[in-house]
Amino acid sequence: MADPILISSGIVDVVFGENVKVVTPVNLYGCTVGSNTFIGPFVEIQKDVTIGEHCKIQSHSFICELVTIGNDCFIGHGVMFVNDLFSTGAPAEGKRELWKATTIGNHVSIGSNTSVLPVSICDHVVIGAGSVVTKNITKPGIYAGNPAKLIRTI
Repeated sequence: MADPILISSGIVDVVFGENVKVVTPVNLYGCTVGSNTFIGPFVEIQKDVTIGEHCKIQSHSFICELVTIGNDCFIGHGVMFVNDLFSTGAPAEGKRELWKATTIGNHVSIGSNTSVLPVSICDHVVIGAGSVVTKNITKPGIYAGNPAKLIRTI
């Protein structure tokens, strides 16, 4: 039996605003985190991600490359962002040009265990726990389900 190759998680090349709180262990690299933001344990935020100010990223969430999150946002426990839609029928490993971006507006709350495909979500949206966001959201309101649909306006 061979020994495994160990790669450590940690915080590398991150630009932090003022008064950011991070609960370790985390894996943050090449991203930007705005002032007064909280990041819980067991979170991974990849390079080329921007998190706005006054946000809360709960534990066990994964924010992949090409995601932008606005100000005053809440990302619940276990939220997963996706940038690869397997458009060729397989993972786009080494083909970053196939990845798609996600933009989250301001004052957006995303409930626990939600999956967010590459979409744009406007300001003032609540996504119910366990939802799957597959299409752009252009109207403020409360959305839930698989796929996520407008439940009511706010």
